[in-house]
Amino acid sequence: MALNIKPLGDRVLIEPVEEKEVKKGGIIIPDTAKEKPQEGIVRALGTGKLDENGKRIPFEVKVGDRVLVSKYGGTEIKVDDKEYKLMSSDDLLAILE
Repeated sequence: MALNIKPLGDRVLIEPVEEKEVKKGGIIIPDTAKEKPQEGIVRALGTGKLDENGKRIPFEVKVGDRVLVSKYGGTEIKVDDKEYKLMSSDDLLAILE
């Protein structure tokens, strides 16, 4: 996958991972009623945050990591009909293993 997006600073590009839709009793939940995915895969990293001395602080995640993200954090963007979230590294909650 060749993305032409390079996040700036401590921002991270996340590809949301949709949960598999489970239909119980024939009920289909419309997209508007579904919760936003809170899991995603890191697709690109920025240059990193600077500390008070001007040194770069390394990211705790790497490209390809599956992460848990803040429910309402980040900015949603669309590239080639695919949705992504561009968010601060502070909005990443955990690495899922």
